[in-house]
Amino acid sequence: MAGSRLVHLFLLILFFPSLRAAPNTTAVVSRIAFGSCANQSAPQPVWEAIVGFDPQVFIWLGDNVYGDNKRPFRVFGRERTVGPWRNVPRFYPATEEELRRKYELAKANPGYAKLRERARVIGTWDDHDYGVNDAGKEYSGKVLSQRLLLDFLDEDEDSPRRKQAGVYASYMFGPEGKRVKVIMLDTRYHRDPLLSDGTILGDPQWQWLERELRGPQSEMTIIGSSIQVVSNLSATTRPLFYVESWARFPREREQLFRLIDSSKRNGVLFISGDVHFGEIARFDCGVQYPLYDITSSGLTQSVENSVPAIFQSVMRLLAWLTPTPMRVFSPNCRHKSCSYGQPNFGAIEIDWNAVTPWVKIELRDLQGNSVDGVEFPISELKPSNAHANKKEGHSFEAHCSLETELPWLVRYRLAMLFFGTIAVFVVALVLVGIACCSATKMFTRKCKMA
Repeated sequence: MAGSRLVHLFLLILFFPSLRAAPNTTAVVSRIAFGSCANQSAPQPVWEAIVGFDPQVFIWLGDNVYGDNKRPFRVFGRERTVGPWRNVPRFYPATEEELRRKYELAKANPGYAKLRERARVIGTWDDHDYGVNDAGKEYSGKVLSQRLLLDFLDEDEDSPRRKQAGVYASYMFGPEGKRVKVIMLDTRYHRDPLLSDGTILGDPQWQWLERELRGPQSEMTIIGSSIQVVSNLSATTRPLFYVESWARFPREREQLFRLIDSSKRNGVLFISGDVHFGEIARFDCGVQYPLYDITSSGLTQSVENSVPAIFQSVMRLLAWLTPTPMRVFSPNCRHKSCSYGQPNFGAIEIDWNAVTPWVKIELRDLQGNSVDGVEFPISELKPSNAHANKKEGHSFEAHCSLETELPWLVRYRLAMLFFGTIAVFVVALVLVGIACCSATKMFTRKCKMA
């Protein structure tokens, strides 16, 4: 009988590897890794670096697979996917079977399988695993997508997440005095259209979030959002390109800050993904202490890898030229822009044994080396008179000025540089054309005279 039980236990562990990383919510958690944007069909060497960091918890921040399908980039032809004459969307949803196969491929990756054996894996989604690029509440396949995501995350069949509209969830780790609360938001299921300034979370999720923030206290509260909360890149890159963020729903973001402030919850920081580069942003005028937003994107997808190697230095220059008053600039950055456009993951380390507990947050590369990071005592994420006085005296101006408040010439300098370069190029072509015509006429005249 005992042997039979051992066989059954072995089979459970073999076929359900997540059981090997069954959560011990009272154990001290001091290492958390997170990431986003992992193309299941691309090489994924990043898992070795994540496993090397040895996290106790790993957090998916969306685009965990690229589930939607993409038509070719075409300006002309029968199916035009870009430009003013576009007649079909470039992205379209996968079938149930296609999406299931993509999740199976991602889950079978040896590096990811090794991580699942060692760490508790939790997460949310973004647009490409939700169903289709930039989709919101209008997407008709979201119920199916929710089921497949929760299967991928090994969510229990009787989990409340399988019964609710959306994949938001919360977790509490650690014993009293060393607690870490993780709140995972769903920025897709209830989100209004991008230009509406409507809602991102929807009323049910807002009510849930208020209960979570006003609930039992924790020394740290990590809020996971698939899109950036603090940074507003679109404000300084338009009209060249736009990215999704909470800042494109300004009333919703302001409501989020007010809720954190009124809840009197200490130790809140954000983690986010989506944009295919990594950065650390900070906002000092949202609540009564600094709000950090650590963006890690992506595990495979990155802005520099999307262009030929010869242009990667140009991408870094453009990143440096882009006005970003919320970004944290420090000597720890690998590049001058303090953004990182290669594959990366986020790493959080908490030193609970220090006299004053500290937290270190880093972005790490494929070798596990730090490319950007900040560290500070956890007590910094609490209201203080010093912080209030500094805000009143404008000492925190560098992290209080919103991108939309920048001087016009600063805010749009990237667009001016782009269109100015094109104008110079066009003028140069015209001058060359005129010079060629003049030379041709002179040559023709000389030939006739001869």
